[in-house]
Amino acid sequence: MQNQAIGTVLSLPGWLKNMSVMSIEKIVEQALQDGYLTPVMEAEVGRICDHASELSIEEYMALDRLMGALLTGEVVAVPRKQFINVMEELVLTEAIARVAEIEATSERSLDVGDIAAYALNRLPPLYATTEEGANYQRQHAKEQLQELITQQISEAISRNLDRPNDDRTPVMAKSSGNEVLRQVSTLLQAYAPHFEQK
Repeated sequence: MQNQAIGTVLSLPGWLKNMSVMSIEKIVEQALQDGYLTPVMEAEVGRICDHASELSIEEYMALDRLMGALLTGEVVAVPRKQFINVMEELVLTEAIARVAEIEATSERSLDVGDIAAYALNRLPPLYATTEEGANYQRQHAKEQLQELITQQISEAISRNLDRPNDDRTPVMAKSSGNEVLRQVSTLLQAYAPHFEQK
């Protein structure tokens, strides 16, 4: 059944292109045919309902059919998964610490976003959906990939230092002690706003 769900999700782009012209009836028909109501389909039904001044009898009947199919299990709602790429967390943490060291001992200012992006583009992603999975990925990275992470961040910093110092702002002011922690927290919230700790 899980493979069928994956197949359904992968086949979405074919009908998704026409989503803007799809009606509630067509979406419900697709869900009944596939046996799955994807988050995209659910969002589109919600959007149509929110923007319609009044639904037609056909739309109400289609929604009633969908609700019945969801209640009986004929149609399964595919849950929205929250993903976190643990590699982003590891790279950002190390990049911010390394940049803070450089900026504390020199007049140079570096763009931590550029450095992290450069390194992340050269490192494998490590996705997790739970804190347990994230802990496993962190451990795996520390055992197997730490040297590669350090190498890619060093290369990114070298490239960043070679570029002229244009409008970049420093990661932290020389006098602010807790600024690095705040920066890490802000960046992680931006990269994984809905990641749930378990």
